[in-house]
Formats: sequence, C-alpha cells, structure tokens
Amino acid sequence: MRRIAIIGAGQAGLQLALGLQAAHYDVTLFSERTAERIRHGRITSTQLMFGPALALEHAAGLDLWGAQAPAMSGLEMNHWDPAGHELRVRRFTTSYDTEARSVDQRLKLSAWLELFASRGGRVEHRAVEAADVAGIAARHDLTVVAAGRGTLSSLFGRDARRSVYDRPQRTLAAFYASGVTGRADESDTCLRVTGVPSVGDAIALQALTVGGPCEILLLEAKPGGPYDCWADRPGPREGLRRAVELLREYAPWEYERFADAEPTDAGAALYGAVTPTVRDGVAALGAGRYVLGMADAVVANDPLTGQGANNAARAAAGYLDAILRRGELPYDRRWMSETFEDYWEHARHAHAFTDLMLRQPSAEQVGRVLAAAFEHPEVAHRFANGYADPTDYRDWLLDPERADAYLSKII
Repeated sequence: MRRIAIIGAGQAGLQLALGLQAAHYDVTLFSERTAERIRHGRITSTQLMFGPALALEHAAGLDLWGAQAPAMSGLEMNHWDPAGHELRVRRFTTSYDTEARSVDQRLKLSAWLELFASRGGRVEHRAVEAADVAGIAARHDLTVVAAGRGTLSSLFGRDARRSVYDRPQRTLAAFYASGVTGRADESDTCLRVTGVPSVGDAIALQALTVGGPCEILLLEAKPGGPYDCWADRPGPREGLRRAVELLREYAPWEYERFADAEPTDAGAALYGAVTPTVRDGVAALGAGRYVLGMADAVVANDPLTGQGANNAARAAAGYLDAILRRGELPYDRRWMSETFEDYWEHARHAHAFTDLMLRQPSAEQVGRVLAAAFEHPEVAHRFANGYADPTDYRDWLLDPERADAYLSKII
C-alpha cells in the first residue's frame, strides 16, 4: 500500500486525505490543531463556495451541510464614492446559475477531521516546520504540503513570472454576526458587495457557523484608507462595532442591516493581509527528495473575489485524480510538476481575475464592464457567474481588446 503524507488540514488537505482514504491509500495527515480546537477557535476565512466547487464536495460525499447552510442565489453589486465625485449609487442584482454557500471552516474542518479519524485515518497533531519536511518525506512515497500559512510555503520558491504583487494590496477584517436584519427583497439571499473606489469594499454574505446561520461582514481596505483601521486587533465585539460605524458612512444600506448585530462567538473576528503569490509547485529537499505543494501553499489569492476555498476544492480533486491515475509508478519530480501545472491551468484564471480586481487604479476595462453591468442585465449576469468559473473571464474581461469587443455587441 502506497504511503502518502499530507501536511495541513484545511479544505484542500482534508478533502484530499478523505479521498485517498476512500481509495484505500495509507494516509498520514498532519494537523496543527485537534478537531475540538478547530471548532472552538477563531474564524479562519469567509470560505464562499460556488456551484462547481460545491459539486466536487457533493461528488466526494463530503457535503454534510447542504440542508442547513443558507443558499445565496445571486449577487448584489453597489458602487459609489461619497468622498469623491460619484455620489449616485449604482446597483445591480443578478442571479447565479447555481447557488453558492459558505460553511464556517471551524464547523467543516473539525467534522471532516473527525470523519477521517473515525474511518481509521492516522492523524499527527503537531506543528510542522520547514525543517521537519525532509524527515516526513523520507518515510512516505509522496508528501503533499497543503498548509498555506507559516513557514512551510517558504519551501516553494516564488515564481516571479506569475506573481504580479510583492506586498498585500488590501488589509482585511472579517466578522461573523447574528442579529442582522433583512430588507425583505431579493437581496436578502444575495452576496452583497459595496465598492467605494477611495476606500475599498464591504462584502456581506450569509453563512452557517458553529451556532447556526449567521452573516459574515468582510471589509477589504485599501491601505491608508478609512477601512484600514485594525492595527490594534480589537476583540469581536469592539471590532464589529467599529466596522458597523464605517458602514454608516460608506455603505448605509448595510448599516441598516448590521446596526443591531452582535458577534456570534468569542472567536468571530479575523484580521490580516494577503500577498497574492504564485510559487513553484515542487520543492527540492535534497538527497533526491521532492514534495508537492497544493492550493494556498503555492497559489495564494486575496479573498476579494472569493476564490480561495474554490481553488482548494479543485486542487484536492485534481491531485486525487492524478494520484489514482499514477498507480504504482513513482511520484517523481516530473510527475509532481505536471500535476501542479494541470491545476495551474485552471487556477491561473482565478489568479489573474483577482489580480485584475485588485489593481489601483482599477484596470480600465473593469470599469467599462461594470458600467455596462449596471445598465445591461446580460453583462451583470455574465460578470457575476464568472466568479464560479473564472476561465470564462479569459474570453472577455481579462484582455482589454476582448472586453471592448464583447461590450460592442451589447451596448
């Protein structure tokens, strides 16, 4: 039986571990935290998942919350600039072709970790440092690094050809809240985005957390702007109060919803910043040993476009298929490189889309497309559904000439 080590128990690592376990591989999973510590710890992300990624979970038998998690049926996009010249709010609401959902990773990952262990899976609960990886690789036929945080990503060199930024483009603050009121219209079941060019974006979405349904508020702050005010890392109650006061000025329609909101629990706040980075998919450890990087460990995106959990699910599904097809052949460096490149063939579109949306100032074609979306439902619908499969953006949004050619047929 082939022995495989997976370092990291996030969306990608656990999904791959459970898939390999079902295929009767000998899997050792390294998780820094126990299921109990994950469940009762701090929130880790906003983890919005669109239809194609949810379908991968369902096909793997891992969709354990489909009946409980709130379904988001579409996108509401708001755009204005109260500090500039654009005082009129522009808004569109459009539907997703397939519903999106968000399940708190504390709930999902703790349940998956317990499921893996209950099926006889081997779990080592400890922090793995970069210096530990060579020893792990020596004891296994294949080692996959799926931990995107900490020092492990340093094993994989930065790919300067594919990495646009060398520093974070936004600072982030996320809160899980209860007591959020609705407007009794179609926006109540939508992912809601309010973009203020001089400030950043306020993103609100429904989710299922450890205590039941909630709403998530994510502030994507442009550095130095009003949303960039989290250096003191306040607790959930103070942080949410501060965020709601910012909504009063920059997203008043969201302020009305969140005015009486309270944090869902003691771990319901998260602060940070992400440098969008693409790394080499394979790391050399010496002595002819190599390890394979996966998901956030080698392709990190800012959460502005909600691609992280979706990319992780795709990476896990793709790597599982590659391992199963490999059979008894060795997991050599060439195979590892090809496996990563197959994943990158899709991930590159999500990465390019996120990089495009982060540009300051925004890429000109993005402004033209959004302006058309506020006036033409067909453009709004296509733009919103590209989040689920960013490969579509290649044909009409990522390239200025193709964007103009598309818009010329609509306007």
